[in-house]
Amino acid sequence: MSTFMESDERRALRAAVSDLGKKYGESYFYATVSDGRKTTELWNEAAALGYLGVSVPEEYGGGGGDIGDLAAVLEELAAAGCPLMLLIVSPAIVGTIVAEFGTNEQKQRWLPGIADGTATYAFGITEPDAGSNSHNITTHARRDGTDWILNGGKTFISGVDEASHVLIVGRTEDRRTGKLKPALFMVPTDADGFTRHEIGMGLTSPEKQFTLFLDDVRLPGDALVGKEDAGLDQLFAGLNPERIMVASSAIGTARWALDKAVEYARTREVWAAPIGSHQAIAHPLATIHIEIEAARLLTQKAAALHASRDLLAAGEAANMAKYAAGEVACRAVDQAIQTHGGNGLAEEYGLVQALATSRLTRVAPVSREMVLNFIAQSSLGLPRSY
Repeated sequence: MSTFMESDERRALRAAVSDLGKKYGESYFYATVSDGRKTTELWNEAAALGYLGVSVPEEYGGGGGDIGDLAAVLEELAAAGCPLMLLIVSPAIVGTIVAEFGTNEQKQRWLPGIADGTATYAFGITEPDAGSNSHNITTHARRDGTDWILNGGKTFISGVDEASHVLIVGRTEDRRTGKLKPALFMVPTDADGFTRHEIGMGLTSPEKQFTLFLDDVRLPGDALVGKEDAGLDQLFAGLNPERIMVASSAIGTARWALDKAVEYARTREVWAAPIGSHQAIAHPLATIHIEIEAARLLTQKAAALHASRDLLAAGEAANMAKYAAGEVACRAVDQAIQTHGGNGLAEEYGLVQALATSRLTRVAPVSREMVLNFIAQSSLGLPRSY
């Protein structure tokens, strides 16, 4: 089936999730953030309806779908004004990596909780001195008998206060070559030597960001997910879904902002005519609609390629989707504010709160500049710039 024609099952999933999102809506989301609470009610209801586990294998309590199904869930919730960032981290990144590379015992231990919403896991890759260069990660794991000893630090790690474990990207020494290679460890958040500090962020989001410190954290041998010398393949098995999910969240946010702008432009009258009748208002909104559709097609292509196991092509498409979606999310929120005029900066209209979050999609999980570097080098064959 062509990627631009979603299955009947996925369209039905979208409609059902959209209904759930509208049941809660932006008023619930903003009230939750204002009160310092988590979106527990929405999370639990989404779990009970099977939406959190749509991409978890059926034998571990999930729906047996693929990343495109989970991306549809996040997009529809975001389009209803309830973007759930932990959907990106827990089911998409950690769930995908564990399902693909974990042992049977690890899958049985960690996947059912994702599927039924009773467990949440965070993901830690970014380091203060590594940034976008994952080759410079310094968090290091060494053997101590059958255990691992983990030392290092991470920053801008989402949802650690809600997670029982963080899937940490560290490095181990290849005994054959002496070189350091990426390895993944499930680290309990209550482990000795594991500490966290919240980072103050200007985001309207129930999910918090943290800096992590790992000081001689002792882990059992089975905390290692996958192979000790798995290299980058295992890591990017989680990063491609991350980009697909971030793109879907950004698309949902863009749809939400566009809907608000269109409704305002249709009903707000100045000089006896709706402001949407003026091309200066209508054309930017029409352009955003086109850009949303283009970003959705790229995201669906990336999800389809990932599901077909064409990981190289999926990586290219996922990066392009994330770029396109991040750009249109920023433009959509900005244009919605402009359409509302002064009302766009009034909290009661719900748009100004989305400014920082929409801007984040240009920066995380990879900046648009690094995406352009990747496309220039990998897709166009241009020489490296760094």
